Amino acid sequence: MRTLTVETAGPLTTLQDLGRPGFAHLGVPRSGALDQPALRLGNRLVGNDASCAALEITLGPFVASLAFAGTLALTGAVAPLRVGGRPAPINAPVPFRAGDRVEIGRAVAGLRGYLAVDGGFAASPVLGSRATDTLAALGPPVVGVGAVLAVGPTTGDPSTVDVAPRPALGGPITLGLTWGPRHDYFAAAGDLLAGTYTLSNDSNRIGARLGGPALTRAHQRELPSEGIVLGAVQVPASGQPLIFLADHPTTGGYPVVAVVDPADLPLLAQARPGDTVRFRGPQQ
Repeated sequence: MRTLTVETAGPLTTLQDLGRPGFAHLGVPRSGALDQPALRLGNRLVGNDASCAALEITLGPFVASLAFAGTLALTGAVAPLRVGGRPAPINAPVPFRAGDRVEIGRAVAGLRGYLAVDGGFAASPVLGSRATDTLAALGPPVVGVGAVLAVGPTTGDPSTVDVAPRPALGGPITLGLTWGPRHDYFAAAGDLLAGTYTLSNDSNRIGARLGGPALTRAHQRELPSEGIVLGAVQVPASGQPLIFLADHPTTGGYPVVAVVDPADLPLLAQARPGDTVRFRGPQQ
């Protein structure tokens, strides 16, 4: 059988694909891989369609045994990889034999790795997606030790590249912004561009919490609950920005000062607690 059995799951491992956008009117977040370029690359390396599900592994370590022969690829965070007891490259197609173990160490740069296997993981889709939504509890459960994950049939040939290029990870990141619908709720929304923030330990797939210069409200008028989009920068009563990620709620009552450029969200997906975050305005 084409299955993978988990022996070590790390702090958080979930199944993720490109998500389920388009259901916000039902109160359903989009979910999906936080670093979608890494997911797409992994699928391309093993010959999958871009929409196939892979494992999103937060930090690691992760160990599993494979009951079939095929091809895998590890993308995203930089981590030591061994397949069948032998060192293997990341960002590259790696063949494996039936009975081999895949061993992924703790990430040394970045935070989230993506393990793609030819055929993709074959969990039952919910609203058209196999993504695990940690807020709404939709999709497959969080992957734990002892989980046996089914893998679909091979549909394409693996890539012939030796190693695919990927952006360097680690260090300060700068996120582009578009001003949001409630930037006028703040005395000086532009202070967001001048400040230096730190990613908090409280960050997760729902949102990235930042610590740094607080934004001061120009007034205290209450807001009705409003729609929230991916990358929205919401400012709660503390004045500390919160950037909503893939498992974000679909509505919220705190003002949204700005929205992060979607092209920059993979940088945030790979940032670690303690990393420095700055912002760039639309004209910079």
